[in-house]
Amino acid sequence: MAVKLRLTRAGSKKRPFYRVVAINADTRRDGRPLEFLGHYNPMTEPATVQIDQEKVKKWLDLGAEPSDTVRNLLKSLR
Repeated sequence: MAVKLRLTRAGSKKRPFYRVVAINADTRRDGRPLEFLGHYNPMTEPATVQIDQEKVKKWLDLGAEPSDTVRNLLKSLR
């Protein structure tokens, strides 16, 4: 079972809001996640990023791979 850390889209049309989740790689974008890790709101100035670092570390230690966007969000928090 390959697990990815990626974004799922929420919010309304033209007002995106994303949740950072751990999810099976085969699952569709807005499918049921294994765990919610945080959220990202690009509509605020500056963009709001809130991610639970302990949960992310747990999933990375278990072998989950972050998507490119999630990897960039994690770098911006450091």
